[in-house]
Amino acid sequence: MIQLAKRVSELSESETLQMAKLSRELKAQGKDIIDLSLGEPDFDTPVFIKDAAKIALDDGFTKYSPVAGFLDLRKAIADKFQRDNHLKFSPEQIVVSTGAKQSIANAVLALINPGDEVIVPSPYWVSYREMVKMAGGKLVKVNTQLSNEFKLTGDEFASAITQKSKLFIFSSPCNPTGAVYSKEELHQLALVLAKHPEIIVISDEIYEYINFIGKHESIAQFDELKDRVVVVNGCSKGYSMTGWRLGYIGAPIEISKACEKIQGQITSGTNSIAQRAAIAAINGSLTNTILMREAFNRRRELVKELLNKIPGIKCNNPEGAFYFFPDFSNYFGKKYKHYDIKNADELCMFLLYEGNVSIVTGSAFGDENCVRISYATSDEKLIAAIERIRTTLLLLT
Repeated sequence: MIQLAKRVSELSESETLQMAKLSRELKAQGKDIIDLSLGEPDFDTPVFIKDAAKIALDDGFTKYSPVAGFLDLRKAIADKFQRDNHLKFSPEQIVVSTGAKQSIANAVLALINPGDEVIVPSPYWVSYREMVKMAGGKLVKVNTQLSNEFKLTGDEFASAITQKSKLFIFSSPCNPTGAVYSKEELHQLALVLAKHPEIIVISDEIYEYINFIGKHESIAQFDELKDRVVVVNGCSKGYSMTGWRLGYIGAPIEISKACEKIQGQITSGTNSIAQRAAIAAINGSLTNTILMREAFNRRRELVKELLNKIPGIKCNNPEGAFYFFPDFSNYFGKKYKHYDIKNADELCMFLLYEGNVSIVTGSAFGDENCVRISYATSDEKLIAAIERIRTTLLLLT
């Protein structure tokens, strides 16, 4: 009998990918499933970016790339940080990876020893929890409140810090809640961190351009946190390049070199063609990105109106990304046929099999009362899906 490593049995499958996989299986069986589980823009990659990839092929960029990424790409990323975020990183502080997910995993593995505590506001992106687990760390979940749009306050943060605290991970705009931290809200967190110089920050900013309230703010801007923040970003969301798999970090030089060392033993350099396309994306016009953001904003208003017509739910007001994270706990304790809805997990399965709509349980993100609904799809599908959810919930008594 094959004995797998203990870390495999302790590792959870990504619930978002699990729901997407289940949706595909049901579709293959002929079921009319509307999938609102994945966080993937439904827009095509802009033509000028695809053209850059074609040119790269013709120019022979088909060999191994440097582990940390092509120098001209790292220079373009450093320029982007300066231009858009007023953050100063040298090319040596940039590491390009196979998606922002790998970027975060590299940083966690570079920083966490067994027993170290990692503070994460809840709700959080599903993979933070499992990355910390793989590194042998302990996740310290700090619950946030829907009444505060799921944003962590300075007092809540301070109360979670112990002598074992090593790392703080969060996202803004946030997956799964769509929460966007203002400059003042970030500064309150920075003031707490200023008292604890041993804590490093991983700031996940992959949804930077999907922001409906104005200028994106990074926690790395504050002098109190100089040389203590790993800024994570990438091309997936802002340029609709999910399948290209390209993420990157700007980090203190010790951390960037450690991430490069780790990556060199796992994947080596990121896909060479994707890197050439990323240079075009990062240096190019944001016209397509702005149009995409406007479409998401319109969909946000549409979904908000539709969700507010469902009795008994409490709905958040996302200011970025493309998710709602409403509280459906008023439907717990209700029944239909063989369904006995005790939690968000069971509610999602009920809506999938009886309503033919795929969404993700909030327990995957640390909140058992909520569900994540992605609105990264067409208006028609969104209208149909929310109506299916509404009518299917009426079956419960």
